[in-house]
Amino acid sequence: MPDILRPSASSRHGEYKVPGGKLVVADLLTRDGLIHSASINGDFFLEPDEVLAEINAALAGLPTDALHATLRDAVAAAVPAGAVMFGFDAGAVAVAVRRALGHATTWGDHDWEILPPVPLPIAEQVALDEVLTREVAAGRRNPTLRLWDWQERSVVIGSFQSLRNEVDPVGARRHGITVVRRISGGGAMFMEPGNAITYSLYLPASLVDGMSFADSYPFLDAWVIEALAGVGVEAFYKPLNDIATPAGKIGGAAQKRLAGGGLLHHVTMSYDIDAEKMTEVLRIGREKLSDKGIASAKKRVDPLKRQTGLDRAQIIDHMMSTFAARYGARRTHLDEASLAAARELAAAKFRTPEWTARVP
Repeated sequence: MPDILRPSASSRHGEYKVPGGKLVVADLLTRDGLIHSASINGDFFLEPDEVLAEINAALAGLPTDALHATLRDAVAAAVPAGAVMFGFDAGAVAVAVRRALGHATTWGDHDWEILPPVPLPIAEQVALDEVLTREVAAGRRNPTLRLWDWQERSVVIGSFQSLRNEVDPVGARRHGITVVRRISGGGAMFMEPGNAITYSLYLPASLVDGMSFADSYPFLDAWVIEALAGVGVEAFYKPLNDIATPAGKIGGAAQKRLAGGGLLHHVTMSYDIDAEKMTEVLRIGREKLSDKGIASAKKRVDPLKRQTGLDRAQIIDHMMSTFAARYGARRTHLDEASLAAARELAAAKFRTPEWTARVP
């Protein structure tokens, strides 16, 4: 085709900051559904220098709808044995390229909303996680941060946990505990009113496109590490899914990725937990406390209350403000249609023994 008739190349730009690593930038020219040329750049380290040209050449000619794995493997094949990639890897290059091509997104590509805590039955809380994740996946809701609140004494077990291995039925009955199972994995949560801080993120999978699970956890919770620092808590991520301080673990995260493209990211952090009661209700709680070197259960697990000196509501408000400032999010309210859908799903699924005991 004569050049005068050939569609002009389009410039594309994408950036990816590797969690704990360096910035990778992809500047591309695309034409006719292909990457015409690529320039990978950033503050990473690469030896020998000549490898960068090989990476760029490996990307040229690939289709603009190439999957992350295709891009990653092409880059990896171009890097010779003995070359040193410091602060990034082939997967990070693929993320930057996918972002440049519009397949992977950044926080700033979305209009974020915040749902402040509203007291709801615990079964409706876990049902809302499924309802709101599906709404985001279907494009009916903006990506959202939601804070939980509840009035029941509750235990929320992970999707794949054994009910009888996690919960002591005698202790649960004695203390009036409602047990529900959530859709995300991870461990059991002992949740009396006011004793924990729990939040959920509902987002499109494009935000973590190409990221490993190990990378996606600290990436999605970087804002809460910032928020905790703002109230005097020196927090950091401990792989795979723990939020910790020098004094020990304060919280844990879990995820569920739905087939429709929605992702649920869920975190619970200890505010002021009655450790004695927890060990009477959760079988695993006894083992966890022994691992922490707690000689007597007659104490409280209260890292956030003790380290901040703040009321739980003050910490939650600071978290929402940090998220809003960082991502331009606005506070809104839970609409009646979503709440009604959650109530219906709670009755049909999350309050049923078939679901709660699906792993006996």
